[in-house]
Amino acid sequence: MGEPSNLSELHMDALREISNIGLGHAATSLAEMLDSKIGIGVPQTDFISFEKVIEIIGGYEELVSCVSLKLEGDIKGIVLYIFNETSTYSLVDMLMGLEDGTTSELDDIATSTINEIGNILTGSFISAIGNFTNLKVFPSTPIFAFDMLAAVFTSLIIVSDQPEGDNVLIIETEIFRDDKKVNGYFFLLSEPASIKKLFVALGIDA
Repeated sequence: MGEPSNLSELHMDALREISNIGLGHAATSLAEMLDSKIGIGVPQTDFISFEKVIEIIGGYEELVSCVSLKLEGDIKGIVLYIFNETSTYSLVDMLMGLEDGTTSELDDIATSTINEIGNILTGSFISAIGNFTNLKVFPSTPIFAFDMLAAVFTSLIIVSDQPEGDNVLIIETEIFRDDKKVNGYFFLLSEPASIKKLFVALGIDA
C-alpha cells in the first residue's frame, strides 16, 4: 500500500468534523446511560504508520482494552478503539463515579462498562461516516478484549498484514466528566482505495 497522497488541512478538517459529530452523538448516549453530563473532544486527527500506532499505545506488551470490528461495503477495513491499562481503569472510575485510582483490575461489571462505551464510540463514528457520505458501511459485531496489545493485534491478523506507509487513521479522543479526563484512541486501518472513496464522497479529491 502507498501513502495517502496530498492530504491537506482540508482533508483533516473534514475528518475532524465527522469525528466531532459522531462523538457528540456518543456523548449524548453516554450521558443518557449514566444520567450525567459527558463531554468528548477530538484534539488530534491524523494518518500515521502502523509502527507509530504501537509507539503511541505503549508497545506490544502494553495491556489494553480494545473494542474492534471489521467494516465491509464501500469502506473496507478494521476499526479499533483502544485505551491503555491506566486509561482503562481511570475510565471505569470516572464512569462509575469512583475516586480515581480505585479500580486496579476489571471485574465483570467494569468489563461490561468498558465494552459498552467502546461499542457506543465506534458505532457513533461509523454512523457519522454513513450519514455524511451516504456510503454503505457494514460493521461486524464488535469484539471486546482486555489483553496485551500483541495478542489483540494477532487475533485480528493485523501483525501478518501490516499496512504500509502512513495509512492508519488515528483519532485521539478525550472523554470528560466533571473535572476528570481520559484519553482513548480510535484507529481505522483501511486500504488507500477506501480512504480515497471516503474523501471523494465528502467532495474532496484525495
